[in-house]
Amino acid sequence: MESNIRINNAADISVIVIYFLVVLAVGLWAMYSTNRGTVGGFFLAGRSMVWWPIGASLFASNIGSGHFVGIAGTAAAGGIAIGGYEWNALIFVVILGWLFVPIYVKAGVVTMPEYLRKRFGGKRIQIYLSVLSLILYIFTKISADIFSGAVFIQLAIGLNLYLAIISLLLITALYTITGGLAAVIYTDTLQTFIMVVGSFILMGFAFAEVGGYDAFMKKYMEAIPSQTSYGNTTISAECYTPRKDSFHIFRDAVTGDLPWPGLIFGLSIIALWYWCTDQVIVQRCLSGKNMSHVKAGCIMCGYLKLLPMFIIVMPGMISRILYTGLRGLMLSVMLASLMSSLTSIFNSASTLFTMDIYTKIRSRPSEKELMLAGRAFMLLLIGISIAWVPVVQSAQSGQLFDYIQSVTSFLGPPIAAVFLLAVFCKRVNEQGAFWGLMFGLLAGLGRMISEFAYGTGNCVTPSNCPFIICGIHYLYFAMILFGVSAIVILAVSFMTKPIPDVHLYRLCWSLRNSKEERIDLDADEEQDKADEKDEESVHEENQEEPGCFRKIYNWFCGLDQQKAPKLSKEEEEALKKKLTDTSEVPLWRNVVNINGIILLTVAVFCHAFFA
Repeated sequence: MESNIRINNAADISVIVIYFLVVLAVGLWAMYSTNRGTVGGFFLAGRSMVWWPIGASLFASNIGSGHFVGIAGTAAAGGIAIGGYEWNALIFVVILGWLFVPIYVKAGVVTMPEYLRKRFGGKRIQIYLSVLSLILYIFTKISADIFSGAVFIQLAIGLNLYLAIISLLLITALYTITGGLAAVIYTDTLQTFIMVVGSFILMGFAFAEVGGYDAFMKKYMEAIPSQTSYGNTTISAECYTPRKDSFHIFRDAVTGDLPWPGLIFGLSIIALWYWCTDQVIVQRCLSGKNMSHVKAGCIMCGYLKLLPMFIIVMPGMISRILYTGLRGLMLSVMLASLMSSLTSIFNSASTLFTMDIYTKIRSRPSEKELMLAGRAFMLLLIGISIAWVPVVQSAQSGQLFDYIQSVTSFLGPPIAAVFLLAVFCKRVNEQGAFWGLMFGLLAGLGRMISEFAYGTGNCVTPSNCPFIICGIHYLYFAMILFGVSAIVILAVSFMTKPIPDVHLYRLCWSLRNSKEERIDLDADEEQDKADEKDEESVHEENQEEPGCFRKIYNWFCGLDQQKAPKLSKEEEEALKKKLTDTSEVPLWRNVVNINGIILLTVAVFCHAFFA
């Protein structure tokens, strides 16, 4: 049995050991060199990140091990169209940096549900969105990443599946829980470097083995399995011969496996939800020093997103024998992608929980309490992740990436509709947004539950789910769901009272440059918090000196940092103004704008070349 050779030679093992040591070193360095004793420091890296870690971290958070395994597997089965998923992002990172982030920064928010609370008022949308996001993280991202990473480790090293998962989670937990977003972003930067370099080397070997690009195209079309009967049933030819359109991104609108209207419009809706409103992605951008750094980070991520087509999709199609000596490298690449996306999710999920859910349970928590709540929640997530593995293992049916994409296309579009309308249509109000979300959720769940109940089926044994439910391609379903949710949001909003402009200054696109003072819809809550802060600081001044163990514990968790001097009202206003400032130096603004245009041109060219 050739495929089950374990990694046991010195070269491979040393590559992996060096990999782990370097990652831990970077994680610990970031832990001690950054301020992580405040909520802004822990969850937003103190708003001090420059462009290159932002770009690398966006890329690394996006490409998990589920991506590696899922995209390569889907590509081996269906050709290059799945690379269209990656290239779609080129357009949406620009939309994120130029249209959405300026609004989020001006709103002065830490999480996405918090933005919706400022924009619409009320608590129900905020709580609904935070809970839904957390559930989606656990069901799609965390479970798929851990599962694919663990299977890979199990095959490569021969470790027990649970041992592999638990040891991985402990290493990632160490610097994520103690170091906060800064540690996550810096280790992501390292992981990006490892993933890209490692994948390039593997791609080189894959193409050399197959004999260049032209030979690869020819051989892929001739790649037919030797055994074409299964038990006593003979499988029809269309199930195992490569698709005729394997080398085209755009495929037939009716018979294609990824139809072109779905790839252009349906996928854009899912990309809008993922790139512009997802906590994991937006949090990276909010940690930027200023708007130019954020935009440059988005552009860097866009250029990196050109690569997966060549370093994941095509090597996936050249599904190949791994050589010794490279297997350690391949494993490091897998580990890099697994750890980077997991740490990002853990950090963002705990931000969502702490800022949006915990503050509702405890009406007036101190800063220290928030930090501890965030860290405790990460531990809980790690526990849930481990418990979730057997479930994913039993339900695993091959094309992992498709499973994640179809779940998100059933639940993501209504959220995309709400954010798009919240930013670009100031007439939309709380009732409209809430009922649009609820309607979208019910429609999406209806489709999702029926699809899981009937099973998705495959080429040999098609599912017997009625056409009206499962027959519509999931990308088309995303388009319909988005459209209907938007109609519900607008209809309900126009039937109810509009929100006065005084609450909307700098929260939506048409009022983004207004200078007037905004009265937040949640202003009374904020005032309570401010009063509470004063009481708390008085209380903290009267505390006695902590003991020795307590000091070590505080230092390890970053809770021992000196209290900032108490600011006067004017200083607080000035600080708030600085944090919500989106102005840019004209030179750098032009540089990033030109690069943004180049990136969009490249995106269009790539789509056209492989269409």
